[in-house]
Amino acid sequence: MKKTHRTARSFFAVLLALSLLLALAGCAQNAAPPAPDTAPETAQHQADPGPVVDMDAEIVLAAPRHLAPGEADAYYINKVLFVWEPLITQDDNASPMPALAESWEMSADGTQWVFNLRQGVRFHDGEPFNADAVVANFDRMSQGGVRPSRFFPMNMELFYPNLVSYERVDDYSFRLTFSQPLPTLLYLMVDWGSAMFSPEGFNEDGNFNGPVQGTGPFRLVENRLDEYILLERNEDYWGEPARARAIRIRNIPDPDTRFSALRAGEIHGVLDINAIPGPLAVQIQDIDGFALSTTKTTMVRFLVPNGTQFPFDDVRMRQAVSLALDRATIVDELLLGFAEPTTNILNYTTPFYRQFPIDEDMERARELAREVLGDQRVSIDFMIRSDEVATRPIAELIAVWLAEIGVDANIQPLEINIMRDRMREADFGLAIFSQGLSNSEPATIFRRFMLTTGDHNQNYSLGYQSDEVDSLMAQAATSSDLQEIREIYYRIQEISTQDLPVIPLFNDKNVIAYSTQLTGFEARVYGLHLPNVAWAG
Repeated sequence: MKKTHRTARSFFAVLLALSLLLALAGCAQNAAPPAPDTAPETAQHQADPGPVVDMDAEIVLAAPRHLAPGEADAYYINKVLFVWEPLITQDDNASPMPALAESWEMSADGTQWVFNLRQGVRFHDGEPFNADAVVANFDRMSQGGVRPSRFFPMNMELFYPNLVSYERVDDYSFRLTFSQPLPTLLYLMVDWGSAMFSPEGFNEDGNFNGPVQGTGPFRLVENRLDEYILLERNEDYWGEPARARAIRIRNIPDPDTRFSALRAGEIHGVLDINAIPGPLAVQIQDIDGFALSTTKTTMVRFLVPNGTQFPFDDVRMRQAVSLALDRATIVDELLLGFAEPTTNILNYTTPFYRQFPIDEDMERARELAREVLGDQRVSIDFMIRSDEVATRPIAELIAVWLAEIGVDANIQPLEINIMRDRMREADFGLAIFSQGLSNSEPATIFRRFMLTTGDHNQNYSLGYQSDEVDSLMAQAATSSDLQEIREIYYRIQEISTQDLPVIPLFNDKNVIAYSTQLTGFEARVYGLHLPNVAWAG
C-alpha cells in the first residue's frame, strides 16, 4: 500500500469525524442485563423466579430495519429469519451446498442440470414440497418481470441467464435447460436465487396472499410492520429443530436506542446490517454480561460518481478521488477496525474474489485532478443516507480529502428513495452507497455495474462503458470451463480497480451483540444461524 504524508487539515478532520461518530454512544451507563425472568411483558411465557432459566421464555432481538416488509415484497421476509429455505445454500466459505435440493447433475456440455429434491418436507401450511412446488415457484419468478424486494430483487434473468425451460422430471426431481453452458449455476442459485414458498401462498399476481409459508425451522405467526415480528418453532420441521420456542424481532432504527434496550435487558441481542456501530460495539464488549460476534459480510461500501457529467465522466478524476482516500484511517479510526479497506467492486466473501493492493497517493491525486480541472475548483452535491448515522463522519472526512484535490463537497443526508431518484436523474456529484451479494456468482455484480446495459450502471448514472468488459462477459456466458470463467472474472476485477465505475471504500463486517444469557449467537456471512440461538441454561 503506497501512502504519502497527510496534511494537518486531514489530522483535524479525523478528530472531528471521530467526535461525531463517538456521539452515537450517547451517555450510556454500564448496566448488567436482567435475568430472563424479567423479560419484556410481550413474552408469552415468563421464567419462574430463581436461578433456573425457563427454556421456553421468548427471546427478544432487535434489528435496525423491519425484516418482513409484507405481501408485496418478493420474499416477504429476510432469509436470516429461517422461515423460508432455498434449493441451494452456501457454507461459511460461500461455496454451494445442499438445502431443499439434496443433489444435482450437470450435463457434459453444461446446458442441462437435474436436481434431486429432499423428500418428506412440507410447507408451513401443510402443502408438500415436491417438483410441482418447484415448478410453481419458477412460474412465479418468470412472470411479471423483476419482482421488487427490500432485500434483493427477484430477477429470473440474473439468477438463470439463458434459461430455455424448467420442467418436472418426476415427483422429486426437476430439470433446467439453458441455451448456453452455465457451469456456475449453483453459485447463482444459492439462497435468494432459489427461494421456495408454498404455491398456495401466492395470489394471481404472484404476490403473497398472507403470511409467508416456507419450509424453514421457524414459522411466521405475527408481523406488525415497523414494530415487531414474532417467530415460533416449526415443530414439524424436516431437519434439526430450532432450539428456541419463540423469538420476537423488534424494529429499532436508532442505534443508541438499540444499544440502550440491549443494556437494559429489554432485548437480548441485535442482528442485521449495521446492527451496532463500532463505538457502541467497543462499549458493549467491555460490559459484563454481554458479548460481540464478528465475521465477514456480503456488503461493500463505495462512492458512486456521476459518470455522466463533469468532472467524474473523466476516469482520471475518479482515479484522483480513489488515490486521495485514506481508507485505513476510515476503517481504523471511524469504524474501529470493523471493516476491511478495498478497491475491488466485488465483495470479499465470494470464492471468485481477488485481492488488489490499495494505492493512496495525495500528490498523484492532485496531479490527476489538475489535469481534469485545470486551475478551477468544482462544487458537488455529496449524498448520504439519512438513516445511516455512522456514514456522516465518513463523509465529513472524505470531504476534507476531496477539498485537497479541488472538489468542494456539499454533504446532503437524504432518504434512500430520494437518493435513488436523484442518481437516476444524474442530479448529484457523489454518493455513498452499498451493495450486498444475493449470491456468490460475480457475474451478478459485473452485469449490474459494469455492462453498458447494466441496471445499476444506468440507474446510478455511472456512465460506464468498456468494450473489453462487454466482450469478457459475453465470453464467460458461453464458456463451459470453470477455470476459464474464473480467469475472466479476475481480469474484470482488475479492470474495475483501474476504471472505477464506482470507487470502493471498504467491505463491511457483520458485527452482532448479545447478552451472554444466550448461546449460539454467532455471526455468519449473512446474519447468524438463528435456529442455534437459545437460552444458555
